[in-house]
Amino acid sequence: MSGDPDQDDPKAPKEDPAGDVIPVEVVPPDGAAPAEDFEAKLAAAEKEKKENWDRYLRAAADLDNLRKRQKREIEDAKFDMKSKVLKEMLPVVDNLERAIEHATQQAGTNPIIEGVQLVLRQFLTAFERLDVVPIEAASQPFDPNLHEAISQIESDSPPGTVVQVLQRGYRSGDRLLRPALVVVAKAAALPAPKTEG
Repeated sequence: MSGDPDQDDPKAPKEDPAGDVIPVEVVPPDGAAPAEDFEAKLAAAEKEKKENWDRYLRAAADLDNLRKRQKREIEDAKFDMKSKVLKEMLPVVDNLERAIEHATQQAGTNPIIEGVQLVLRQFLTAFERLDVVPIEAASQPFDPNLHEAISQIESDSPPGTVVQVLQRGYRSGDRLLRPALVVVAKAAALPAPKTEG
């Protein structure tokens, strides 16, 4: 390099050997467009940016929905496994309650009955730790979400009230584990009108 500043600058006017300045026409590089094309490209880029942002938001929402659905499915699977085990244990509790009721009617109390009562209390305590609670049904209005009506009987209780619980129902958390089997009161039949004759 000779150190001449004009030699490195391509835009500098060229001089011919005679010392005259040769005019140089500057041609825009290939692909260069007028201002209208720049505005069109800018509008297209803005549109593409908006579409990409919308796609991103949809993808983020889909991912969030997928996470929620997976979490719900995992919770449902856990509840199903837990409920299978608990449903196997509920008849044991029912039979212990029946045995205690029958034995106390027949013989009063004795060490064997007290032992069975202790086993029943242990079961119920374990159920409480597992968030399993019995459904109170006696004297409550019939609720098809919690009760299963076996029959109806005429009663002094208001119609639609549970008058007898045949099998206790249970729930696990806010979900029904087993409905209570109940007998529901119905209105007394009206006496037939007397006919003269």
